[in-house]
Amino acid sequence: MRRTRILTAVLALAAGLLAGTPPALAANSPEATAPAVAADTYTWKNARIDGGGFVPGIVFNRSEKNLAYARTDIGGAYRWVQSTKSWTPLLDSVGWNDWGHTGVVSLASDSVDPDKVYAAVGTYTNSWDPTGGAVLRSADRGASWRKADLPFKLGGNMPGRGMGERLAIDPNKNSVLYLGAPSGKGLWRSTDSGASWSQVTAFPNVGNYVQDATDTRGYASDNQGIVWVTFDESTGSAGSATRTIYVGVADKDNAVYRSTDGGATWSRIAGQPTGYLAHKGVLDATNGYLYLAYSDKGGPYDGGKGQVWRYATRTGTWTDISPVAEADTYYGFSGLSVDRQHPGTVMATAYSSWWPDTQIFRSTDSGGTWTKAWDYTSYPNRSNRYTMDVSSVPWLTFGANPSPPEQTPKLGWMTEGLEIDPFDSARMMYGTGATVYGTEDLTDWDSGGQFTVKPMVQGLEETAVNDLASPPSGAPLLSALGDIGGFRHTDLAKVPSMMYTSPNLTTTTSLDYAEADPNTVVRVGNLDSGPHIGFSTDNGANWFAGSDPSGVTGGGTVAAASDGSRFVWSPAGTGVQYSTGFGTSWSASSGIPSGAVVESDRVDPKTFYGFKSGKFYVSSDGGASFTATSAGNLPSGASVRFKALPGGKGDVWLAGGASDGAYGLWHSTDGGASFTKLSNVEQADTIGFGKAATGASYQTLYTSAKIGGVRGIFRSTDKGASWTRINDDAHQWGWTGAAITGDPRIYGRVYVATNGRGIVYGDSSDTGGGGGGTDPTPPPTGACTVTYKITNQWSGGFQADVSLANTGSAAWTGWTLGWTFPDGQKITQLWNADHTQSGAAVTAKNLTWNANVAPGSTVSFGFTGSGTGANTKPTAFKLGEQSCAVS
Repeated sequence: MRRTRILTAVLALAAGLLAGTPPALAANSPEATAPAVAADTYTWKNARIDGGGFVPGIVFNRSEKNLAYARTDIGGAYRWVQSTKSWTPLLDSVGWNDWGHTGVVSLASDSVDPDKVYAAVGTYTNSWDPTGGAVLRSADRGASWRKADLPFKLGGNMPGRGMGERLAIDPNKNSVLYLGAPSGKGLWRSTDSGASWSQVTAFPNVGNYVQDATDTRGYASDNQGIVWVTFDESTGSAGSATRTIYVGVADKDNAVYRSTDGGATWSRIAGQPTGYLAHKGVLDATNGYLYLAYSDKGGPYDGGKGQVWRYATRTGTWTDISPVAEADTYYGFSGLSVDRQHPGTVMATAYSSWWPDTQIFRSTDSGGTWTKAWDYTSYPNRSNRYTMDVSSVPWLTFGANPSPPEQTPKLGWMTEGLEIDPFDSARMMYGTGATVYGTEDLTDWDSGGQFTVKPMVQGLEETAVNDLASPPSGAPLLSALGDIGGFRHTDLAKVPSMMYTSPNLTTTTSLDYAEADPNTVVRVGNLDSGPHIGFSTDNGANWFAGSDPSGVTGGGTVAAASDGSRFVWSPAGTGVQYSTGFGTSWSASSGIPSGAVVESDRVDPKTFYGFKSGKFYVSSDGGASFTATSAGNLPSGASVRFKALPGGKGDVWLAGGASDGAYGLWHSTDGGASFTKLSNVEQADTIGFGKAATGASYQTLYTSAKIGGVRGIFRSTDKGASWTRINDDAHQWGWTGAAITGDPRIYGRVYVATNGRGIVYGDSSDTGGGGGGTDPTPPPTGACTVTYKITNQWSGGFQADVSLANTGSAAWTGWTLGWTFPDGQKITQLWNADHTQSGAAVTAKNLTWNANVAPGSTVSFGFTGSGTGANTKPTAFKLGEQSCAVS
């Protein structure tokens, strides 16, 4: 039941409920103020899974009760909402170009000013992530952010990411922060509340530990660097910098350093243990103890030996307080926490104990003696100090039926982040490789009773999504996910009872259903051993395994014939294969290269399509043989996705490419014999179809694309002739290039794949259609008044709201408002209307949903703009040919 975090963004780029006000991320300038862009027609939520990924860190604020944060390795950061006992996402505003900033390597909550929170972001330190690291800072608990770019990368999804926290705020002088960097970049400090950073050149050790020096990718071979910073708050006073600071370094011989002069000078602490890495360093200033959890590896997966030590800060005495003898460990220690209400109470985890389970240790006498969360009675039987209730997230059993001493659900694995609530000794939370667990009766441990462990993960959605399907009947959504396989959602607001099983693929890479028989579903993916393909005849409710052709090493892509009579599979490790029936035997397809992406025609059961390296392939004999078409000028790279339109034989849309070559959206109406590139789409990475708008003769198109110079999620109701952006700058979710699909039963509903924020779906308030329609707008008549308000300005840009009031006696059934910018300002993005701009002249036009404006009513839209000089307001507006009053 080992789960690993997949590198979906790497493969593609080289290859819950959203609660409260959506956050916004500032521009690169540290002091820039972000425009708050909103697309009011769409509401965005998560299809609930609850968790699904590694949570390496949980941070409680030390001065305000119930203020807590969680960081994830690829899925952003979250804030705890006590009233609903759920998490709200904080980094959905991270955009396409900065997708790496969804990896959070460290997080710090300010106990002097609890409104302030900081996040150190960046996903990979090697070439996989093109962006540098940054420290994000917020003065409103993550509702909005400002960014300070760093001259090095950070590794939220790199080895060692469970150590920490690398980012720390001086508890006495909160304008001072420290950050431990990887890759030999050393220790960094900010003295202006995170706005700027400089290296602490006096710090003597940049670290030297790498997981695997032979890794030529730069992933496992990167220096894990400075891994935690801890202040001794007793050595300072309010407003004055703390004098004593401890720093952990990824160096087995020199793991712990100290400064006693506010960071001016540093020295290695004498007498410290060697041969291990200090994953955590947690200080109990009341009793004067620094606790350290050690492992022989950097984690979060590896670790075979470990120790726990206590350093007496007043006497300099080191004491080995390991819960078990070193010889008896087969794991490293981490997950270190002190009960701030009762500082003599300490907890630690055996984070790398994969089998039979993780272990949690607890001491109430400062590490003198320990008890375990579970122990053997007579092997293999166990006695647990806890009970587990996963009824809210039942799939956490993984459908397993293990033999003792293993149990299901597991207490966890990769348990590097464990924290006792500083205000409530009975509450504890800890992260695992799949969820956040917690308890609210922890102190029953000490009285001999059992405490209850439950998922505390609602709202935290951390799956990486590889493929999505929304059949015309049955469940509205089928998903292919990294690490936990995928789910059949019959209710988007409820957690499914179980992921796909039989086979239980660790990662599902592709799925498809038969268009004319949606009960027939196929999925393929990765598995350490066993078949890589599964079939269902009841719309994904139940599954049975198929057989693998010889040589299969991974899932690849799969396609089902429109009537479910046959399948074409392009697995990793061997060439394209076809099968009649449910994959009991396979035959090699001819004429198509291995590794090609395959799809089916949604009308003709004998027609299948393939694509690889700029060539489009067609089979008319059920996948037995393929022929390359003469279609040219298609993308030459591997990042291409295409789909055939349901109900339209030979109607194919293809998206993909790269910035250094062909990139965009292509359409074929002759089964791929030829393609036409859409001139109004600059870049596109996905394509999906949904229910047609009212009065439209063609299904609605959805894409993750760059159109009009803006990256976003777009919709077209007129076959791609025009597009409407349906997300906004507060809802971008980093990289969204894996999959998209509309819902064939609900107009406007779209499902978006993210790389770490789960499945996001949007519903439009425009239930009939619009935004991208081609119907002409009737000329409005009657009096009008315009209010133009600049709501925000920053260097080189601004945001404005425009209100147009119908002050006449007749209703408008459409409107067009024109004006000219006095200083040549340019609109960069406009919402709640369509617009064109020629020079300084702008025309804004209604969407279908806001075309009708009754007498006495007002319609509004907003935009962001750019300019290099003054930003004078326009003084004249025309509704069609009629001048409007300006208020």
